[in-house]
Amino acid sequence: MAGAPFQANTPDRAAASGGARAPLQRSGRTWRRRRARTLRALTALAVVTLALSPAAGRQLGAVHAGRQRPTATPIAAAEPVATFSIVARDEAADELGVAVQSRFLAVGSVVPWARAGVGAIATQAFANTTYGPRALALLADGTSPEDVLAALLRDDPGKAQRQVGIIDAQGRAATFTGDACLPWAGGLAGRGYAVQGNILAGPEVPEAMAAAFETTSGALAERLLAALAAGQAAGGDARGRQSAALLVVRAGAGYGGFDDRYIDLRVDDHPAPIRELRRLLGLRMAQVAVGQAGEHLRAGRPDAAADAAARATRLAPEDSSAWLALAAARMQAGDSEAAAAAARQALLRDPWIRRAAVAGLLDRFGAADLLEHLLQVDSFARLWEALPGR
Repeated sequence: MAGAPFQANTPDRAAASGGARAPLQRSGRTWRRRRARTLRALTALAVVTLALSPAAGRQLGAVHAGRQRPTATPIAAAEPVATFSIVARDEAADELGVAVQSRFLAVGSVVPWARAGVGAIATQAFANTTYGPRALALLADGTSPEDVLAALLRDDPGKAQRQVGIIDAQGRAATFTGDACLPWAGGLAGRGYAVQGNILAGPEVPEAMAAAFETTSGALAERLLAALAAGQAAGGDARGRQSAALLVVRAGAGYGGFDDRYIDLRVDDHPAPIRELRRLLGLRMAQVAVGQAGEHLRAGRPDAAADAAARATRLAPEDSSAWLALAAARMQAGDSEAAAAAARQALLRDPWIRRAAVAGLLDRFGAADLLEHLLQVDSFARLWEALPGR
């Protein structure tokens, strides 16, 4: 990754990839000039941030590095989403995803957009959030990521301050960094992904993200988080860190199979957002494993159900539903003692189960028969009677 060629800059830079990684796109006319302007630009950012207010329609300040600049079409006031992100596709799992970290409150409410079978978008810097739904609509019509970028930017008076990453369902990727994005800003596109960021520690951030994504194995969510962690380790957002988000979509993989939101996690305000995001991902994958255990139980596959439930207990050891699923799997396999041991762990973590049983709620979840068998095991029955709930 290090030492990848750098492409000469133009006022607006876009990179696209249909296979091999495209060169890293830098912000500014030359790197040397960009470095010289960094301090002045960050000073200007502080001035602009102090000047912003919630009043609608306020125009961005015209002061830039101590000089006046033209104030053409007004742009609505907004704090820049100084961030680094990755959009990517997993061909084997038919998943699309976005991961992002920023020194910005609740970055997940702005940057990530995705639709199963269509594509994924990250819109940042002085983000234009209409880019998300508009890009998805264009991708759904078969427009290539490069042409989507062109369409989005064509009539946007603020395009010089935009940064966008796009990937489609075929794995074609493109990234764009406007010439007025605050340094360091840029991105690159590779096979099945695009990374981009602004107000970064330097070009090593997207380079590290690309390297991590390309070399990490496993599920798309894990590879996306690995890319974020590598970007942070390389310096990340020059201003620090505050929030992060992870969005992975797959057809029918959302709650109850009603939508495509397989993973939709956000850390809105945290001193270590990537670490917290990883914790939340563990909880989500435990939830998925419990669901898989239920499917195996309904199909009469207790061993597979036990494997899935045991995985859930490792990912989320305090989740009582994971232990109950393991108890059900052990009972279906005919091992009542192992089932009781797992059920004890569920009870110790969530005494509400006892009260729910008294109220008849377990019948709704199909757990009444399980309870009847568990109460025949002395060790479980003693704990059951000792808990409040009558």
